[in-house]
Amino acid sequence: MDGMVVQHGRPRCLIVDDSPCFLDSARRLLEQQGIPVVGTVTNTADAVRTTAELQPDVVLVDVELGAESGFDLARRLDESCAAAVILTSTHAEQDLADLISASPAVGFVSKTELSSDAVRDLLDPADLAAPVSEPRER
Repeated sequence: MDGMVVQHGRPRCLIVDDSPCFLDSARRLLEQQGIPVVGTVTNTADAVRTTAELQPDVVLVDVELGAESGFDLARRLDESCAAAVILTSTHAEQDLADLISASPAVGFVSKTELSSDAVRDLLDPADLAAPVSEPRER
């Protein structure tokens, strides 16, 4: 995958959520709307490993992963990979505003408002054109 360039507007996505139902629904929705989903995982250990292996352009992370924190995962991913992190939740954004702004995530999308456009709107166009094997500048 070294030197592989993302097709403009088609960020490769990994979804991290502890709900198998949401994982399935989000995968189907994003793929129908033109975002390739390279994988789905349910915990932080699998998220870190799978992100390193598959090198997605964006990782959608639920803020509550059972007993684990999506905010902690966002920090770990920020330190270890080039993927943009977008936080998701069933909670309202304003309820999490301080935590979201303190995180390294590029933004937040409510699970009820998830769409390919919502994902693309949060990504820097440079993220979509950069080789996935090289870290992006922050």
